[in-house]
Amino acid sequence: MGRANGVLGPIESEDLGFTLMHEHILICNWSMRQSFEDWIDIPEAIQNATEEVSQAQALGVGTLVDMTPINLGRDVHVMREVAERAEAQIVAATGLYYHHEPWMGGWEVDRLVEWLLRDIEKGIQGTDSKAGIIKAATAEAGVTPDNLQTLQVAARLQRASGIPISTHTTPHNESGLLQQDVFEAEGVDLGRVVIGHCGDSDDLDYLEKILNRGSYIGMDRFGLDMILSTERRVSTVARLCERGWAHRMVLSHDACCSIDFYPKGTPMPPQWNYRHICTDVVPALRAEGVSEADLTEMTVMNPRRVLCNE
Repeated sequence: MGRANGVLGPIESEDLGFTLMHEHILICNWSMRQSFEDWIDIPEAIQNATEEVSQAQALGVGTLVDMTPINLGRDVHVMREVAERAEAQIVAATGLYYHHEPWMGGWEVDRLVEWLLRDIEKGIQGTDSKAGIIKAATAEAGVTPDNLQTLQVAARLQRASGIPISTHTTPHNESGLLQQDVFEAEGVDLGRVVIGHCGDSDDLDYLEKILNRGSYIGMDRFGLDMILSTERRVSTVARLCERGWAHRMVLSHDACCSIDFYPKGTPMPPQWNYRHICTDVVPALRAEGVSEADLTEMTVMNPRRVLCNE
């Protein structure tokens, strides 16, 4: 049996349990945090996340994968405190988001890989919490030269460390396929990649193109109905299960307990939380005819295969 890197130490594969593969505890810009001491109330953020994680645990969630990369406000100290308070299993990510920052232009890919490898081999932010997954991202502009650099960093980091990649995509430009092109060219085993946010699409032709190349797909934005309704998301997963793809899908929400993309107090989608899959999506999938075996594949077995390379 394999192990996954958790923020409080290694997690045995058989102990992962029901795993949410793409969530966020905290997204908050570090520069604004450093410039304005009241930009974010960290104790409040920790308390909110602890309550949310605890509620998800009560519904059967065993592990949460926090997919916040370095340049999206990742704070492993917050993750560790939430994990300790809730007695929860949380996996942290390394990697870079699709925002290409000015300082990146002067760096060679392999030099960036050397730095990020420390997150996996030594620990994050001066702790012994080692990253268990690599984040990569492509947005509306597609794989630009700048974005290519960050994807290559993820690819070479994966080859150097062996831990998996999970991505952010925008399905309307089929960027998942473009990411696979880059990873394949870099020598990455596409079976060690989760192409994320595929649940934003119900285009089975596009999704099966990704699946046929060996990657997992993240049906990981349940609750964001303004992009695609829960009903259509559930139907897409059910149809793919009918076609025999349960062994290549993982489920999640891409939810965040505290996020500074909007001013404090901005209403969030009501089902955008860590509980929606357990309370609403799983029953809806059962109603669509998805078997218990397929549900276990998507929520327990596939995360084990991804995180522990089983």
